Amino acid sequence: MISSKQVESTSPSLAYCSMVVAIYIGFVVLLNVLFDVMPRSYIFGHEFTYADMAVGGIYVIRDLAQRAIGHKVIYAMILAAILSYVLANEQVALASLSAFAIGEIVDWAIYTYTKKPLSQRILLSASISSPVDSAIFLGMIGLLAPFEFALMTTVKILGAITVWGFSNLHQYKLKNRSINLSSQ
Repeated sequence: MISSKQVESTSPSLAYCSMVVAIYIGFVVLLNVLFDVMPRSYIFGHEFTYADMAVGGIYVIRDLAQRAIGHKVIYAMILAAILSYVLANEQVALASLSAFAIGEIVDWAIYTYTKKPLSQRILLSASISSPVDSAIFLGMIGLLAPFEFALMTTVKILGAITVWGFSNLHQYKLKNRSINLSSQ
């Protein structure tokens, strides 16, 4: 029978790792460029950009990249920051780097020091690092306001809940498959 620790520790292929890291870097750069070029919109009198609503995807992809390459995800973050600095507004790139660095340190600590299953680490990580990341990023680009902070943080946490749901579903399917194989 396959244990949940064995499921979690299986090594992904080099192709998968490369793909996830490339998507992560590309998505970070894309969002930083969008924060720079997208016009501001208003909902109920509160300013935001549509990029605010896409930020949750970074947490989903970063969690997959962290799972695929471990602590080396920091190198992907640094490369994304350098590319953002070149391609986006310098203030947005610096805010992104600062927010990601602090968010990544929080995530790294949670992933490293908690021995909880991956699905629980995803939720714990998002609930702590998302508000910190959002406040730092929005504050540094001069857009820290309650609505935008709540929107950005909520979208990030929803992204983490999505990963959590898929992770639990995947583990459930693997456990049922091993139960079925062992009973034959």
